[in-house]
Amino acid sequence: MRVHGVEEAVSVANDTAYGLSSAVFGRDVTRAMQVALQIEAGSCHVNGSTVQNEAQAPYGGTKDSGYGRFDGRAVIDEFTELKWITPEPSVQAYPV
Repeated sequence: MRVHGVEEAVSVANDTAYGLSSAVFGRDVTRAMQVALQIEAGSCHVNGSTVQNEAQAPYGGTKDSGYGRFDGRAVIDEFTELKWITPEPSVQAYPV
């Protein structure tokens, strides 16, 4: 899809109910990074393929592209709930 300028490109990219992955290509990497920050997607790759996943990086989308983040520390936070349980020694002995 052809657009006229960065502002319209970002608008077109964000005009969707989905936001799993995106990419920005450009010679000026600093400018491409600034554009990437404006795109509503779970990930945005600068000068690279949108098909990339690394185990230590949180993976997931925004909007209607799934629920939460997976992989890395994010998966632990997403699927667990921290709970503190304190057993009283006088009630029952527990293994050390």
